[in-house]
Amino acid sequence: MATTVHEPPKIDAGRDSTRLPGNGNSRNLVPADGKLPAVRDYSPPPASTGIWVVLASIGMSFLAFTSALVVRKAALDWQHLTLPPILYLNTLVLIASSFALEVARRRIGAFMRRRESQVASPTRWLYMALFLGLLFVAGQYGAWLQLRSQGLYLSTNPNSSFFYVLTAIHALHVLGGLTGLARVVYRLNKSILRKSTLDATAYYWHFMDGLWLYLLVLLWMKL
Repeated sequence: MATTVHEPPKIDAGRDSTRLPGNGNSRNLVPADGKLPAVRDYSPPPASTGIWVVLASIGMSFLAFTSALVVRKAALDWQHLTLPPILYLNTLVLIASSFALEVARRRIGAFMRRRESQVASPTRWLYMALFLGLLFVAGQYGAWLQLRSQGLYLSTNPNSSFFYVLTAIHALHVLGGLTGLARVVYRLNKSILRKSTLDATAYYWHFMDGLWLYLLVLLWMKL
């Protein structure tokens, strides 16, 4: 007598069995209902760890520049360089930008926890962070103009060379962060922002803030 064996049903562990109200019915996406775009708590592991790999590589590259600066300073042709005063104003601007971004991130988090649409929109804080970041880059360009007015160019002496190279590379990384901020604003307005995207952008931007403080102290002490 033949016996029929039925195969047990297969369960896809990668899918969320609960249909979420939103624009895509997937995890970590902005819900479609409510006035304020929000994000879910879940963050995919690759997105969570990938940003730390990027930050580690950036940090190692600047440590290499630091080592080169210390070694080069031992030469007899090293001359003292007075930092442009605008750098200190630029520092305050970048710190304010990082603060504005963190306020926006926390307001989104507050909306997620309370599930309320009455929380003040964080978009204005994101725009403020974006504007202050652009102002920082413009201020760095102003610092280069101040050095040029003193007759100090990229190839004038080792001091000015390190100043231009370090500040320019940092400014390029800041521009990359501004691109990420613009992407966050766009996706937030379209209600398709993921929490992993927001967190990664915030971590990168805060790292640029801390990296600049490190560079400012380094230039002040070594140049």
